Amino acid sequence: MTATIDTDLAHHTAQVDGGVNLHYVEAGQGPLVVLLHGFPAFWYDWREQIPALAAAGFRVVAPDMRGYNLSAKPRGVAAYRTEVLARDVARLISACGAERASVVGHDWGAGVAWSFAMLYPDLLERLAILNVPHPVTLRRGLKRLRQLRKSWYIFFFQLLWLPEALVRVRGYAFVRRALERDPMRPGAYSPSDIALYVKALAQPGALTATINYYRALFRYGPQAMRNLRRIEAPVLVIWGDHDRYLGRELASPDPVWVPNVRVEHLPNASHWVHVDDPQRVNELLVTFLRGRPTLSPR
Repeated sequence: MTATIDTDLAHHTAQVDGGVNLHYVEAGQGPLVVLLHGFPAFWYDWREQIPALAAAGFRVVAPDMRGYNLSAKPRGVAAYRTEVLARDVARLISACGAERASVVGHDWGAGVAWSFAMLYPDLLERLAILNVPHPVTLRRGLKRLRQLRKSWYIFFFQLLWLPEALVRVRGYAFVRRALERDPMRPGAYSPSDIALYVKALAQPGALTATINYYRALFRYGPQAMRNLRRIEAPVLVIWGDHDRYLGRELASPDPVWVPNVRVEHLPNASHWVHVDDPQRVNELLVTFLRGRPTLSPR
């Protein structure tokens, strides 16, 4: 089942860098919440969360991150360094006329959200992370053979032109299969949903841009680690335990780096936790973003 997106959903564009415009959708009124999607998605991946958060009294902004869908697709791997992507979020918040925002991220959006929290603490109200480990935890995890096997695609994406060629084979079968088989909930991504993702990814320059996120991770990763900072803001980690790509043991960040954190495991959800169990994810997000001290058990 696909959520019904509010017909009053507004589409906007914000300039975040010289010649780089981000398309975003907006709904609701209240404290600002920015939703950051992952690969191979775009703003529509939050279709279950946007109406729920707007109804709960939040102003929800969900951008197409640079390189995706209707946003600009600058050339070159350096344009997709995490600090650049985090800066996009900071400038998007400013463009929305807000002084601070809560940020929610999934997959690559979560990776950017971690970086944003470290680089722009004065702009951050609360941070919610879906199925992506803290950078220090990820780095430790990639030293283990079990996690290396799960993360094979990261290394594959380091190659030039071949990943793009293979992803395009048979009408983006790589993407179609992932969205069809990875979620735990049958039909979490409907055929019409998947068609939208493929259409977004097939736009000129989009596929290389989105894969450049992974290339930048390797080329500029050591440099990015110098940006590590302790995150003092409240953090919620929501983790679908049946993640094909990331081990359950990576969910909890080191308290040295993230002292104010709560981790919620969803045992019947996958990497795509927000579409596998949208009701529970929405409940957790609303409670957390409202600043309540405890989260009710399921």
